Amino acid sequence: MDRGLLNHLRNFGMSGCLMVEDLKNVESQFGIDLGHRLSEGVSESDYYPQFEHSIRHEAARMSDHYEAFYCLETSIRKLITETLRESEGSSWWHSGRIQEQIQENVAAAIRREIDSGMSQRSEHEIDYTTFGQLSEIITGNWDLFETIFSSQKAVRRVMNSLNLLRGPIAHCCPMEDDEVDRLKLTVKDWFRMMA
Repeated sequence: MDRGLLNHLRNFGMSGCLMVEDLKNVESQFGIDLGHRLSEGVSESDYYPQFEHSIRHEAARMSDHYEAFYCLETSIRKLITETLRESEGSSWWHSGRIQEQIQENVAAAIRREIDSGMSQRSEHEIDYTTFGQLSEIITGNWDLFETIFSSQKAVRRVMNSLNLLRGPIAHCCPMEDDEVDRLKLTVKDWFRMMA
């Protein structure tokens, strides 16, 4: 598939995710149901009624930001996988394109998960990378990604901002309104820098 068309399709998909998030924010802000919340026989009383309403409300508000970040991080992993697979084939992870330190950290994370006796989250190494490592993979293979992104410096800046904004979402802390606005702008920056 033409790389330009593929980039447009990715942008279209992520725009849809962002629109859904905006609709959920409207629902939450105005207390209306536009059909974008979980409602298939599931009521608030089914989930942890022992938790205070204010905590459940805060969790619902933060879930919108988690969903946007989930879509973004998953699409970045997919972009990296598709780009490197196209260049290096199906064994791209072991082709020399992934920095040794990242491979070692991922192998250790996989080993910890196996040793825990819990189900593995994925059979793909890329799913064990941190957000910072995703940035390193892109910038470390700039010869493959320069046709996708307008600037390596912009990728570093936007990925760094996203990594900082990810903290409250990943660690169950509420985000201030300014940071919510910053998250939305940074996600827009991500798509703006895609060629």
